[in-house]
Amino acid sequence: MTDQPLLVIIDAANVVGSVPDGWWRDRRGAAERLRDRLARDGLPGHEGPVELVLVVEGAAKGVESVPGVRVVEAPGSGDDRIVEAVTEAGDRPVLVITADRELRRRVSESGAEVAGPRTVRGPS
Repeated sequence: MTDQPLLVIIDAANVVGSVPDGWWRDRRGAAERLRDRLARDGLPGHEGPVELVLVVEGAAKGVESVPGVRVVEAPGSGDDRIVEAVTEAGDRPVLVITADRELRRRVSESGAEVAGPRTVRGPS
């Protein structure tokens, strides 16, 4: 185990897509709004330091990192990049935020915990 902060990897496409608020008209803008909410609110309900990583893909590429949220662009599949990030974390504790069942299975096999989009989106 390590004394590094919890690594929280957010599946931007899945979290943004979890609420039908018109995100499909501006995927990059929706990812930027999620990034800004994460930078402002952190991981609601979690005590202690966290490192937030937002994985974007496709039309959401071009979103910049901001203090408190590192943005990672997936060169191909966002799911594959998330699995790679979990593997790269080694013994570090990792929480992946997604509702994607197959991705949840894959990252769990690599030792990550999983939680759904409401973890970072809230009930609204």
